Amino acid sequence: MAEILIIEDNRGMREGLELVLRRKGHRTRIAASGAAGLDLLAEKEADLVITDLKMSRMDGLEVLRRIKEEDDHVDVMVISAHGTIEEVVEAMRLGAADFIEKPFSSEEFAVKVARIIRDGSERRRLKQENVGLRVQNAELQSGKGDLPRYGRIIGASDTMRKVFRWIERVGPTDSTITIYGESGTGKELVARAIHAASARRDEAFVAVHCGALPETLIESELFGHEKGAFTGAEKKRRGRFELAHRGTLFLDEIGTFPEQTQVRLLRVLQEREVERLGGERSLKIDVRIIAATNVPPEVLRESAFRDDLFYRLHVITTSVPPLRERVADIPLLVDHFIDKYRDSTGTMVKSASKDALRVLMEHDWPGNVRELENIVQTALVLADGPELLPEDVPKGRMIPADPGGSGERLSQIKELVGSGAAIDLTAELENAEEEVIRHALAAAGGVKSKAARLLGLKPTAFRYRLEKYGLPSS
Repeated sequence: MAEILIIEDNRGMREGLELVLRRKGHRTRIAASGAAGLDLLAEKEADLVITDLKMSRMDGLEVLRRIKEEDDHVDVMVISAHGTIEEVVEAMRLGAADFIEKPFSSEEFAVKVARIIRDGSERRRLKQENVGLRVQNAELQSGKGDLPRYGRIIGASDTMRKVFRWIERVGPTDSTITIYGESGTGKELVARAIHAASARRDEAFVAVHCGALPETLIESELFGHEKGAFTGAEKKRRGRFELAHRGTLFLDEIGTFPEQTQVRLLRVLQEREVERLGGERSLKIDVRIIAATNVPPEVLRESAFRDDLFYRLHVITTSVPPLRERVADIPLLVDHFIDKYRDSTGTMVKSASKDALRVLMEHDWPGNVRELENIVQTALVLADGPELLPEDVPKGRMIPADPGGSGERLSQIKELVGSGAAIDLTAELENAEEEVIRHALAAAGGVKSKAARLLGLKPTAFRYRLEKYGLPSS
């Protein structure tokens, strides 16, 4: 539960609020004036300060201003009376987390407090994570640490060191960034490292995995909504843009955005303000955007993605290399995953044998680092001794680069799912796509333009897929 300070000059109101909060399990302290409240806060930190707006000598605005000058991360909730809308606006400008207008019910009060505490807890968690990322980054630059890494990215290959140097250059800027790369390569880790290297490092990093959100909910998630904005909107909700205010918003799988969402997103990027669904006013936001997609830029432009939005996002770009292009990092990644899953799997394994590493390094890894992680985790469950051996590697779960047949693989997938094993759906879909392209080429007698028409693809999109799967493209 939370540590809450109540500053209220009305005794009845002060004691009533304390009673509601204590019943919810919170720890409370009370003050009858602004000056007394600030003294209590100086003695001991609070997760939330609740202050009345109208008080003699020092009003709630002055209390809020002084708290924010001392520590901007302390959440403050303001209690206002009728007819104080200008002061409420000023309180929100100064950084108040929320306000509640008299008269109010104990239920409404408790709900608002719970939301502020939940959001504050998430911000503090993200702050600690960002501190950890900066420490890891410093270890890389000083040569310390158990493994060569940048933030949470493991790697010592020349390819990855180029990525690390790029992060150091672009991190301190405030530019919009788009990260390209296949599924499972670690695009979000790169985005988090950029955030940790920026001036926004102490603010929130908010990730939105757009491809995992239903089309009907994505705008609510991004922009928020007011109570009653649509069926099921039973209470007001802040969107991810608001939660990322002063921090970084990571938009993954941007190629999945519906057209209407693209229009709204473009407006947000242009105006730097967001309007909740069902809302009547715009809210100013200060957010750095980092986008990511597994679709190359030339293919993204050929799709239904808006050109104006594409150029808004395409300010600074990079590509995260697939695992097959950084094979030298596989032993490092295997060591990392052994350490990561040693306790949860109960394994005795401390390292991988040379033969086991050879098996892993000879695989193409179409599912990239995510696939490797799944394989190592499963291998740790199967292993009996202190060393990971070739026979411990579950080869049946390794995605073939050139599948022998969709029917056989489908049967394997059914068996794996039935046994409770994890499946990398993205890699399996890409695997199936390659097989379909091979069949289309065969049906078209090797004529690529005809194969593209059979699949309903534009020539540029078809050429990209040929290159992606190592098929002849000319």
